[in-house]
Amino acid sequence: MRDHRRLEVFALADALALHVYTATRQFPEDERYGLTSQIRRAAVSIGANIVEGAARSSDADFLRLLTIAYGSARELEYEISLAIRLGYLPNEDRHSLHEEALRTCRALYGLILAIRG
Repeated sequence: MRDHRRLEVFALADALALHVYTATRQFPEDERYGLTSQIRRAAVSIGANIVEGAARSSDADFLRLLTIAYGSARELEYEISLAIRLGYLPNEDRHSLHEEALRTCRALYGLILAIRG
């Protein structure tokens, strides 16, 4: 078992989730159960799957959950892109949020490759 708090990828995912929650507070009220909810769930899913995978005893389980986290990260990347195109994200969040999502995707993918050997 691993300590998820020692994983750089977890720190990236956690910071991304916090940023997503802050940025989506400004989304339109009619998106509360739509894009706001979806983008937040995807963001939380990344870190949650890293934590769950790190708590598992086998590399195979850890890898499976990292792969799920990577899928959620790619989903979030699309949802951020959609929110930008819809004009829901303020200018100051657009670039930084997108970059954080990309950085998290790259880190997850790198860890997945490292574990696969």
